[in-house]
Amino acid sequence: MRSTFRILFYLNTSKRKKSGLCPVMGRITVDGKIAQFSMKEDARPENWDAQKGRATGKSRQQTDLNRKITQTEQSIRDIYKRRVEESGYVTSELIKNELTGVTGKSETLLKLFQEHNAECEKRVGIDRKSGTYKSYKNSYKHLSHFIRLKYGLDDYPLKQLDMSFIEQFDLYLRADVGLCSNSVVNHIISLKKMVARAINQKIILHDPFPEYVLNKKKCKYQHITKDELKTIMSAQIESESVGFIRDMFVFSCFTGLAYADILQLSERHLREYPDGSIWIEIPRRKTGVESILRLLDIPKAIIEKYRPEKRGEQLFNIPKGYVVWNKMREIEKLCNIKHLHFHMARHTFATQICLNNGVSMETLSKMMGHKSIRSTQIYAEITGQKIGKDMKKLGKRIKGKYTVT
Repeated sequence: MRSTFRILFYLNTSKRKKSGLCPVMGRITVDGKIAQFSMKEDARPENWDAQKGRATGKSRQQTDLNRKITQTEQSIRDIYKRRVEESGYVTSELIKNELTGVTGKSETLLKLFQEHNAECEKRVGIDRKSGTYKSYKNSYKHLSHFIRLKYGLDDYPLKQLDMSFIEQFDLYLRADVGLCSNSVVNHIISLKKMVARAINQKIILHDPFPEYVLNKKKCKYQHITKDELKTIMSAQIESESVGFIRDMFVFSCFTGLAYADILQLSERHLREYPDGSIWIEIPRRKTGVESILRLLDIPKAIIEKYRPEKRGEQLFNIPKGYVVWNKMREIEKLCNIKHLHFHMARHTFATQICLNNGVSMETLSKMMGHKSIRSTQIYAEITGQKIGKDMKKLGKRIKGKYTVT
């Protein structure tokens, strides 16, 4: 929704001086909220046009005052336009602060990043997700650590950014932090967004990293095998907390729901149909697209197992992500399965449970809550078993129908 934006220049007659002059004031209004500032100029009420917000007369003093007012008004409009285009977030106070130099333009990288993150935080729940904000905070943390380690500085001048900076940051993320290629790319993208912000604010004129090429590898979707799933399901686990996470992992393997979706799964997302079947209908937290699937016996049994322990509407009392990660490490050791992580369950549902058992791509797409079937087709690329089964069926159907001479 477009914000309401007005600029007014007026005389503060309540502070009339002994000379008869009154201070010239500026008022910025955005969405009904006002910020006022002094023009540090004076004028006489009899020489002021309140409707136009300008001095009357053609004296040198009045002409100079009107020129200053016009320039200030244009500066305010430029600040407003840039902030709307840049972040979609603007207030009268932000405009005033930048105009009067209270905050001014950030000449350093981390300060600019802090301003960006502060704006992003205010937009969470409006047009930004909390995960996006957390991602930017994480990028800021890595960047600040890098600047201190590499340059011994608390911040870095934007005008000194060059190819060496981004190449060294890339190396730091890979070698010192130990991130995979795609994670490195995500942090580099955050850095480049700050550079674009600096260019838009005319702090720097050109991209300092023109030759840097983002090299994001195609994501390899990992799933566990049928035997590994059986091993996990039959494992004797003494710890109740580890057993609970194992059950949540299995629940995900048979529903395709991600951790974030299981976290919000409640009674209101369950539907019982006339034939007695139970369905889950839940909008995915990541995309907002509704995931619709009929519950199989195993996830139904898991729901009933933990129903006595549930609090309120939530079906499961899921712990925080880092707790789940630690418990998954224990399951990994117990079952002797390497590199096991919770999201593999969603991929296992798509490949082992659905595609390898003849579920169509269109049906799977609806169950997975994908925006586009192209997202679902990725899973077809990682399971040769499905291709083998489909080709075997095809061979039987066309047997004897064609001959070659």
